Amino acid sequence: ARHSRADDPSRRSRRRSSRARRSTMRAMDASSALAPRRRAIGTRGATRAKTSRAIARGAVRVAAGAVSQEYAMDERGVLMPTGKYCVNHAETVRRKTRTVHVGNVKIGSEHPIVKQTMTTSDTRDVEKTVAEVIRCADAGAEMVRITVQGMQEAKACKIIKETLVAKGYDTPLIADIHFAPKVAMMVAECFDKIRVNPGNFADGRKTFENILYETDEEYNAELAEIEEIFTPLVLKCKERGVAMRIGTNHGSLSARTLSRFGDTPMGMVESAFEFARICRKHDYHNFVFSMKASNPLVMVQAYRLLSHEMYKLGWDYPLHLGVTEAGEGEDGRMKSSIGIGALLLDGLGDTIRVSLTEASELEIEPCTRLANLGMKACAENIGVEQFEETVRDFKTFTRRTGDLPEQKDSDAIDFRNILHRDGSVLAAVTTAQLASEDGFYRELGAKLAVGMPLRDIATCDSILLSEVPAASEEKALRSIRRLQEIGCGVVVPADLLRATPLENAIALVSADEVGAPLPAGAARKAVTLNGFETVEQLKAVAASDAVMVLIKTKDGESRLHSSRRIAEVMAQVGAKMPVIHHMYMPTGDKSDIVIQSGSQVGGLLVDGFGDGVLIQYAGSDKDVSLDFLRTTSFGLLQGSRMRNTKTEYVSCPSCGRTLFDLQEVTAQIQEKTGHLPGVAIAVMGCIVNGPGEMADADFGYVGGAPGKIDLYVGKEVVKRGIAMETACDELIQLIKDNDRWIEKEVEEAVAA
Repeated sequence: ARHSRADDPSRRSRRRSSRARRSTMRAMDASSALAPRRRAIGTRGATRAKTSRAIARGAVRVAAGAVSQEYAMDERGVLMPTGKYCVNHAETVRRKTRTVHVGNVKIGSEHPIVKQTMTTSDTRDVEKTVAEVIRCADAGAEMVRITVQGMQEAKACKIIKETLVAKGYDTPLIADIHFAPKVAMMVAECFDKIRVNPGNFADGRKTFENILYETDEEYNAELAEIEEIFTPLVLKCKERGVAMRIGTNHGSLSARTLSRFGDTPMGMVESAFEFARICRKHDYHNFVFSMKASNPLVMVQAYRLLSHEMYKLGWDYPLHLGVTEAGEGEDGRMKSSIGIGALLLDGLGDTIRVSLTEASELEIEPCTRLANLGMKACAENIGVEQFEETVRDFKTFTRRTGDLPEQKDSDAIDFRNILHRDGSVLAAVTTAQLASEDGFYRELGAKLAVGMPLRDIATCDSILLSEVPAASEEKALRSIRRLQEIGCGVVVPADLLRATPLENAIALVSADEVGAPLPAGAARKAVTLNGFETVEQLKAVAASDAVMVLIKTKDGESRLHSSRRIAEVMAQVGAKMPVIHHMYMPTGDKSDIVIQSGSQVGGLLVDGFGDGVLIQYAGSDKDVSLDFLRTTSFGLLQGSRMRNTKTEYVSCPSCGRTLFDLQEVTAQIQEKTGHLPGVAIAVMGCIVNGPGEMADADFGYVGGAPGKIDLYVGKEVVKRGIAMETACDELIQLIKDNDRWIEKEVEEAVAA
């Protein structure tokens, strides 16, 4: 229901006011991460010479067609954006933040990154909740959040705290509050920190109405109401030394915020600032911010924008990082690594939570790996020499898109499919793998028809060979021919091809070799970069007919920062070929691969730079198979909102509000719907944050009452109160009714 805040009922209207429409469009223009497939090709900043002539005039606006940032020369003579979100775009330097005290734990830039998680037990079950907190603390959690939805839970919290202290556990406890200011006041008597959601803290009715605010007076009147409701909690926390998190959620922005900003990162920031201003008005500063979303691109842009706005205001509050409803397993870890890791490598973040649809204590292991990654990067100040950055704009999202290969009349095979328009996956393979034929094809993601490989939705687009099979290795050579016949590119270092020619290969050359003739048999060339090429070298690459560039960063150097520099120079010299991030990992396990690739490569993909990924592993872990590297690569692309090759799940990590066994139900739904690429399904234990939680989903499966499920299409509930026993089948029928269902293919059996 949409209605006006005005007293006169005749003013009720279903249309947005022209002011609201204009405000929403401005916000959407300022934040295009909500439409991540928007393309921007050929943008480039002003030249150094043009900029230098304008320095005397102070700040300089770059030329038309470039990004809308202002630049000025810093004390080192380097052109820098006057509006910034991190200390340094060329190296990881931790952003200075004040110390916030949460019990015996300190959060801020002078302290290690704090790891936290959240319980899934019913808070009223004191014994279970205490046991879960202890498991989390023993696993390494430094703070634990507990949902507190009503007075019964608040009363239980006092006993939970006392029981833990009696058992020798002083782990700070955080109350998760929605809709319930009175409950927050009560639990502030015993807990160490209160999390408030600006989108619903003052909405005790839980109506989720779509309200039209036609005038500033209506808008500001509700701000006054919020201040009246929120101020007692601020004063209580200040008096008792209790910390607070002002935690905005992309899926639960208030109707007031939506009417003016839309569901954008700017709206998320302003929602949090409304509450922060009240805190500051009462000289209360013991709080942190968070900007969570299930879409890593939205999440990253919101945090960057938050940091930017705090720089403008001179604020130094710590940041709690997290991707909400990330899901479970490798996908959940990958989405979290993309969002959290990208920000940590920018020097942002003081406490983190990895939200997984798993047991709460299992969140600590990936959380620890990410925290260590961030602390190490800051301690070593990883990065490159300063460079001018005029193309990347953290306030908007545009994806650089390389020109895909075109077919030539002289080509003996089809080269048009060696890369994919939505993001490419390459695989490094050995001669032994090639020789295994059927097993190799399956690990490459191909399907089989009478023993012949065929492309499937998640088949690797090209392969990289580290050796050329000898003439006697018939099976390996046959595999190469069959892959080339289905449009799979075969990339081979040029020096190997000179020694052992291979028909229709793609020769991999360095920037210095880009002008040399192709080796015998090679039909195309690709260029490998180490991230430190000169402008002249990259000019030569841009002038070549290379079909792709592979960035394989030098050992010990920062992939993120060196690749940002490459992106800047490639834009300046007009290089149009696709960029593949070639990540070489000499050691590590499966978790390392997910965390490192998500943080480093994902951090570049959320910048909009990159057309694909190649993860090459040289370690000894037998669990790291070619199939794992392939699925991880596709997961990285999907998590970065590029290429969809499987069903996307937005599933909450469960808490005491959850109305069913979330892990079990999620597994059941995935089993039946996991073959629907391009379809996003939200699985929510409750709807505490409102229908906005469905913002990134096509369909929603949500706990409405004990034993009952509500089904959504987008943000609209279409079926209520369905018995859990039939809800999964009803969901499938709903997907079918909306023409999004496909039948699962039966795979051909592997020959013994």
